[in-house]
Amino acid sequence: MSRIAALSTELANPRTARLDSMPIEELLRTMNAEDARVTSAVAQAIPQITRAVERIVDARRRGGRLIYIGAGTSGRLGVLDSVECPPTFGIAPGEVLGLIAGGPDALTRAVEGAEDDPRQAESDLAAVHLTAADAVVGLAASGRTPYTLAALRYGRTVGATTIAISCNRNAETSAHADVAIEIETGPEVLTGSTRLKAGTAQKLVCNMLTTATMVQDGKVYGNLMVDLHPTNAKLVDRARRIVAEATGVDLPTATAVLEAAGGHAKTAIVMQLAGVDAVTAGTLLARSNGFVRPAIG
Repeated sequence: MSRIAALSTELANPRTARLDSMPIEELLRTMNAEDARVTSAVAQAIPQITRAVERIVDARRRGGRLIYIGAGTSGRLGVLDSVECPPTFGIAPGEVLGLIAGGPDALTRAVEGAEDDPRQAESDLAAVHLTAADAVVGLAASGRTPYTLAALRYGRTVGATTIAISCNRNAETSAHADVAIEIETGPEVLTGSTRLKAGTAQKLVCNMLTTATMVQDGKVYGNLMVDLHPTNAKLVDRARRIVAEATGVDLPTATAVLEAAGGHAKTAIVMQLAGVDAVTAGTLLARSNGFVRPAIG
């Protein structure tokens, strides 16, 4: 048996051996049952995910970035998580990056052979000027993708924090990471199709990494995304509701305070709860490193 064939993500799943003859509803219930196994697999890796968040928070406090890198589905998931961070948490687009083997074209179509090119991973990281302050998160369901392995190795040579996310035990990527997150998702419903359970597991971990990191950065008050960028009608409405929820005022009052705060929900909340104007609220937030609770203290 080849090394690839021996990976748990490549094995045939005995519970889905008759997939092609299942009635549609049975097929879907079987898929759902397999998906239900993913959350418990992720739960087993919470200690490693915790350490990863701690390292990412440290990197950001040094002025570093979170850089996801991977190939295929894994790479797309990293890009997906990265592009959602600026509007959700009010950060600059360059603070969280997503790099995928084959470049932007690989987001919408398969770029054959891209995942097997280790030199391209080094070039891609060099192109974004990777430094020792950054945190590199290498995503690879198999845990052996050459592109991702090379990215982690290059990250280490630069002195960056390296974090590996895989869906197999004893993954090769783990040996090149300061923190190794291994989610044992097991055989897929459709043999070898790691866009299924393995993809779901990786998405869950990415959600945890960025959400927990941004909470630690003061981007959240309670469970509200108080640093969001209200760049469209839906987000403007959400910002109003966030201010109302956080302060207990009605929507018209929240709208007025938000306008006085220049559309920044966090500033509006501090204005209302501390009874100050926008300038003073900004000063209080600067003193508290952007955290609302100590600002209203």
